[in-house]
Amino acid sequence: MTTKEDRLLEWLRNAHAMEKQAETMLTAQAGRIESYPVLKAKIEEHLAETRRQGDMLQSCIERRGGDTSTLKDLMGKFAAMGQGFGGAVMDDEVIKGSMASYTFEHMEIAAYRVLIATAEACGDLETKAVCERILAEEMAMATWLGDNLPSVTSRFLSLEETGASAKR
Repeated sequence: MTTKEDRLLEWLRNAHAMEKQAETMLTAQAGRIESYPVLKAKIEEHLAETRRQGDMLQSCIERRGGDTSTLKDLMGKFAAMGQGFGGAVMDDEVIKGSMASYTFEHMEIAAYRVLIATAEACGDLETKAVCERILAEEMAMATWLGDNLPSVTSRFLSLEETGASAKR
């Protein structure tokens, strides 16, 4: 029988792998963006948060007597690399990337809400606090992306109309 403590550790490992995937995805995205300086700066800011989040999750996992799943981390990184390669050939990469990031942030939000409830059920207030902090950062990024989709889209359309490279 799987206990709630087992689930918490499993889901913390999943979240760690998710953050590793996000790190790979954000690194690729930030490296290719040229014509959207505000978006690039925000992605780089969130990339730093994402790296810190991965470290915080690793600390929670280790405190609970576990270790991170190398296989899950690698699978997440490979998935993100595939997304990055796919985006590199799209003529509307910045739009597709913004939409994918917005969607990914909401998946992260759901994962951290599950983790918070599970940590609370286990009486692990430290993990709960870590996940609440990360949740707030993910919600802030999702809100920023949602609020800025119209301006990124307008810039893309404007650049495309003038014949400039709107892709990135």
